[in-house]
Amino acid sequence: MPRQVYLFERPSRFVAGTVGQPGDRTFYLQASDDSGRVISVALEKSQVQVLAERMSELLDEIATRPGTVVPPDADVDDLEPLTAPVDEEFRVAAMGLAWDGEAQAVVVEAVAAGEEPIDEDAILSDSEDGPDALRVTITPGAARSFVARARRVVSAGRPACPLCSLPLDPSGHVCPRQNGYRR
Repeated sequence: MPRQVYLFERPSRFVAGTVGQPGDRTFYLQASDDSGRVISVALEKSQVQVLAERMSELLDEIATRPGTVVPPDADVDDLEPLTAPVDEEFRVAAMGLAWDGEAQAVVVEAVAAGEEPIDEDAILSDSEDGPDALRVTITPGAARSFVARARRVVSAGRPACPLCSLPLDPSGHVCPRQNGYRR
């Protein structure tokens, strides 16, 4: 079956979000356009965190180049929940991040898990063979907004134990630093 690449050129919305309660959340990237098309892909919390960090680093680097306008860090301006229904197209196995100098835009690609390991060359590739992908091209301003929201979503989880940094459940937890132990 040929590869399905969901393309969004400057979508009306590209966000990270969750479904569920802290400790039992599923993380998603969701892109939508003005025609009403909405694509959601599932990924891990750590993937959202790394994507936000790398995107921020990329924007900071691009801002040092002459002729490139990148807004400073942004506040979260999109606090709305994910667009319902949240139907997972695929689970993300790998991601790519790039700067398109000609379009003055950030390109994000989330690649689906497949039966075979993902070839690094398949990411950000237009090849017809390979795993499904979500490819989104956004402005630097939209990228800054994505970073701010993604950081907020990641930090909205369970608080960390001040001693061991493991997540605290509402009922507490067995802390290895307090003579507890983990099995």
